Amino acid sequence: MDKLAILIPAYNEAQTIEKVVNDVLNATIDIDGTKVYVYDNNSKDNTVELAEMAGAVVRNEYAQGKGAVIRRMFREIDAEVYIMIDADDTYPVEAIPEMYRHISQRGVDMVVGDRLSSTYFEENKRPFHNVGNSSVRFLINLLFKTDIKDILTGYRAFSFRFVKTFPVLSRGFEIETEMSIHATEKRMLVENQVITYRDRPEGSESKLDTFGDGMGVLKAVANLFRVYHPMAFFGWISAILFAVGILVFIVRVLVPFVTTGIVDYMPTLVVSMIVLVISILALFAGLILNAIQTDEKRNFELALINTENWFRDLKNK
Repeated sequence: MDKLAILIPAYNEAQTIEKVVNDVLNATIDIDGTKVYVYDNNSKDNTVELAEMAGAVVRNEYAQGKGAVIRRMFREIDAEVYIMIDADDTYPVEAIPEMYRHISQRGVDMVVGDRLSSTYFEENKRPFHNVGNSSVRFLINLLFKTDIKDILTGYRAFSFRFVKTFPVLSRGFEIETEMSIHATEKRMLVENQVITYRDRPEGSESKLDTFGDGMGVLKAVANLFRVYHPMAFFGWISAILFAVGILVFIVRVLVPFVTTGIVDYMPTLVVSMIVLVISILALFAGLILNAIQTDEKRNFELALINTENWFRDLKNK
């Protein structure tokens, strides 16, 4: 079992991977039991060779996508503390020791490398990325009542129990969003650590599709809100449908009937009743899924106990 595992997902990062691995090794020279893992995701350049020459343990994930890479990392590696950092040389490795201490000494489950509170908006040259990061942060903190300063950062530290109980469902860049919401909803201890940020070096290209991946993140947020807060999700749908159905019924059916004694708009009556029935179904769907979610939370707490026992057994070996 490693004391500290540095996890570096990589895809066509030949320009920066060697520097990142060397910098990480130098930054962790005082942390005994550190191992640097580079997981290559079908790179077409010499990323693998350069990472091996720099001293990293290189493994491969052939299913494309950052989510697939992180899924394999979390399954294969056992460590007391995990730190994930991008291979593009945009994050300061000097922050690693402090992130490590947050997990190892203070019992934090996830440390978020917060770019947005420092140099991100000055360094990042892609304005739509800036808007997207701020919007996603606002939306998630509003919906999930949390205070994570940088939702989409790829620089994070994790505890063993977070890594081994986190179900990786996303395939792409929405994985960071999924991590943030999972930690919040499972009442794990999350802390923000302000870090500096520098833009990619010239010639290095981002793999992030601003609009495509942005829509994926928003879709993931909506889906996770439905999963973790089904009563609120379906309750709002029910309330909106109920209001629409009642309003249409009163204006187009009830008021004319009181005046004339005749139902002039029979199709409207039928449609408004259908909308009201769907409203009631949505309400009951929310109630049933909320009961299931409550039971899932109890099961997760039991799974945490088993994970902590597993962690102690590994440390004692």
